[in-house]
This record gives sequence, C-alpha cells and structure tokens, in this order.
Amino acid sequence: MADKTLKDKKIIISAGASGIGWATAKVCLSKGASVFICDVNKKYLAKVKKHPMNKKKLFIYECDASNEYEVKELFKLILKKTKKIDCLINNVGISGPTGTIEKLNSEDWENTLKTNVISHFYFTKLVIPMLKKNKGGSIINMSSTAGIAGFPLRSPYAASKWAIIGVTKTLAMELGKFNIRVNAICPGLIKGDRMTRVIRDKSKFLKLSKKSIERDFVSMSSLNNWILEEDIGKTCCFLMSDDALRVSGQVISVDGNTERMN
Repeated sequence: MADKTLKDKKIIISAGASGIGWATAKVCLSKGASVFICDVNKKYLAKVKKHPMNKKKLFIYECDASNEYEVKELFKLILKKTKKIDCLINNVGISGPTGTIEKLNSEDWENTLKTNVISHFYFTKLVIPMLKKNKGGSIINMSSTAGIAGFPLRSPYAASKWAIIGVTKTLAMELGKFNIRVNAICPGLIKGDRMTRVIRDKSKFLKLSKKSIERDFVSMSSLNNWILEEDIGKTCCFLMSDDALRVSGQVISVDGNTERMN
C-alpha cells in the first residue's frame, strides 16, 4: 500500500535540485505531496527535469535564493499554480570558506551569511501570509551541527547556522498562535558533494591527506558513519506530518550524535 502521509500537502523547497533538497523532494513526492523546488544551478535543474518523477506533482524553477527580487518572482509563479502552501523548507546554504578568521576575507564572510541566513528571510517573509491564510502549516529551517557547536576553520558557516537556530526559536514564538510550527534540523556529516569539497579544502589548508581528513570527520560521531541525504528528507516529512502537530521550536539533530567538531 502506498504511503500517503503527506497527501495533498504542497511544499516549497529552496535549493531543491541536488543534495538534501532533492533527496527531500523525492521522499515528499513518494508520500503524496506536491513539491515546488527552486535552484540556481542550471546543471542540477536540467538533471532533475529529466528524472522520471511525477511531473504533475513536481514543479521546477530557476531562482537565486539570495536575490530578493528573484525570490519574489518565484512566489508569483508558484501562486499561479496554487493558492495553498502547507510547508516551506529553507534548505539553501553554502559551505563557505575554510581557514582561520585572520586568513579569511570579508567578501567570503558576507556571502556566506547572505546565502545561509538572509535567503531564509526572503522565503519565510513571503510564505508566512500563505500559511496564515491556510490557518496553519510548517516551516523547517536547515541548520547544522555547526549551529549547536563550534566548527574550527569554518567560522562563517558556524555563525550562519547558529543564526538559523535563533530565527527558528523566535519564529516559533511569533507564529504559534497562527498554528504555524517552526523547527530546525541540524544535519551532521552528510555524504555527498559538499562534504567532498570541505574535505578537499581542509586537506589543502592543513596539508594532510584527504583520506585522513575523511576518517577524522567520520570518527566525530558516536555512530562512526556518514549521514545520508535521505535521512534528512525523512525527518522533514515527519515534521510536516500530522504526527508532529505538537512539535514546534525544536532543534533536531540528525548526526549520529556528534561528540566533537575538531
């Protein structure tokens, strides 16, 4: 029997054409949801458009989430398809530069904060009226274990992810009376392209082998293994489902129990 946990729910996912975003979109579609994804990467968008998914329930848009004008235009396009949105997943984010603070430049810092924090603001600001009209819904913000611990050599990334926790807690307080639930997910070390780049950059900075950096990363959690993108998608689905109607303002780690970050 097909799983229809999210039947008839309409979900927006930023940066949804690859990584956690695409994995989450596929899980949501499998559970009966209609999914609106956007991404700035043309290559990923082209690949997704060729995927044999239910085209009647998957809507794909190009959008730079850090550009307020483009986000506004995206919502205009979505409103042409539906007047009802049940959930926003603020997934967009970049890894930012690797290095000690004195070796980083201002432009990289500012770009990391703009992409990882301000883009969430653009999407959230526009979806709240839709959720209020719907008399409830869910917002899920993608933070990181770096948002509840320090992350040596990744200070702008850690700063941005700590900010997401603060926004999540505040929004949960502001929006609870409208039956809008707001939660944050903190993924651990996700197996995928982003961590491959992080390992490469840390290896270069510390002048150590990529294999040794990878082994060290894996050893940081109690379970001693990578987290899969689908693990995050499944957690998103739970938070959007009726099983989580009393869950709000929470910071949920999916990280195999991170014991250290250095």
